[in-house]
Amino acid sequence: MKPRRIFWTGTPSRFAALSRNKARLALLALVLLLAACLSALSVPQSATGASASGVDQEMTDLALYERVSAGVKGGDNYYVSAATALRAGRYPLRPFLTFRLPALAVIQAAIPEWATNAMLFALVLATMIAWGARLGAALPRWLPRVATLLLMLGSLIAFLQSELAAFHEIWAGLLVALSLALRRPGRWIEAVAIGLAAMLIRETAALYVVVMALMAWLEGQKREALGWGAALLVFAAVLGVHAYAVSGVTGPLDARSPGWLGLNGFGFFVESLSVSTALQILPLWIAALLVGLSLFGWASWNDSLGLRMFVLLAVYALAIGLFARLDTFYWALMIAPVSLVGLVFVPDALRDLFVRALDRRRITVTKVTR
Repeated sequence: MKPRRIFWTGTPSRFAALSRNKARLALLALVLLLAACLSALSVPQSATGASASGVDQEMTDLALYERVSAGVKGGDNYYVSAATALRAGRYPLRPFLTFRLPALAVIQAAIPEWATNAMLFALVLATMIAWGARLGAALPRWLPRVATLLLMLGSLIAFLQSELAAFHEIWAGLLVALSLALRRPGRWIEAVAIGLAAMLIRETAALYVVVMALMAWLEGQKREALGWGAALLVFAAVLGVHAYAVSGVTGPLDARSPGWLGLNGFGFFVESLSVSTALQILPLWIAALLVGLSLFGWASWNDSLGLRMFVLLAVYALAIGLFARLDTFYWALMIAPVSLVGLVFVPDALRDLFVRALDRRRITVTKVTR
């Protein structure tokens, strides 16, 4: 068979080797995925109507984090400052997870604002460079590389806003993306260290580390899996110390969180990711379909990095759909930094699927007369 021309990527997609029946099932799965993404249209707008650029409830959270950091800068102990700010804002103080880990507030209190902003933009640049290096081999032509740059900038729109520097998801999300890009078979120490840093800023980054540990184990990378496991143990120890410190500044009369069992479904994840990226400027139904196509694109990239990114998005989709409340839609920032880049793999993936699904090879029977 004559090799198929590739539109964008340097190698065929993961679907190029599927049988006709499996390709048809994959197309059906894509249709079902896009239909599920449109369930975002039924999500209540009360919270997610606010964009990731910082308004409404999210702005209130930003004011809280800035007040905590200001208290630490003024000489207060972090936990005293956090408890005071939470009570002043009528936030719940129990369980201990209502207190963010102290790392970000302590660092920001110790350095001037310009240094914080410089660190943020440096981290954005490092993330872009790391992903550009990983994607360069997969995208040998200049046009898909330009498209990738634009999609990456669209994914990073919230992370380029210095006024969001007090937001824990901004830093943790970038660290997760950087860690994922730096990880390679046989080279994982830097990725593990950065993943640990992400967890110490925002606890929900532990989902990323769990995914990486499981993927490494399934691929037979036992030492790497143990490295990710060690990072989780360090994080668990820090979380235990954090819980003890919180117990020293709270009491039984402090308000308790209503919980995190939001049960808002997959559509809520789709909408949350949309408003966390440049897709927020589009009508929701278009943005929802693009989120679905991006997931499809990551799944189609025949590379371990593409598979990891797809699994990571799927795990956070499950977590956000089950546990995030309407006012915590910004959890999607944890996986937003390069989420839209999956769209660059869609053209070749669709072509491969349709070619395989419509394959009707003719069998020629030759009669041999002796």
